[in-house]
Amino acid sequence: MQYSVVVHEAEEGGFWVDVPALPGCYSQGESVQETLGNVKEAIGLYLEVLKDEGKDAPRDDEVVFQVNVDV
Repeated sequence: MQYSVVVHEAEEGGFWVDVPALPGCYSQGESVQETLGNVKEAIGLYLEVLKDEGKDAPRDDEVVFQVNVDV
């Protein structure tokens, strides 16, 4: 499965990431690469808990784009 994630720069340094399709699923790291690796683990654990509870994994049908705006 694929999930969209949003990476944010943390005020105190490093990065944090959330997964919009999985409420409450967050992670962090010192670099973007570390943060993405950590969130993959967090997603896996989140989905494992859902499975243990007999719930289906939510689908992520979002498509995310960035657009440039002239200001």
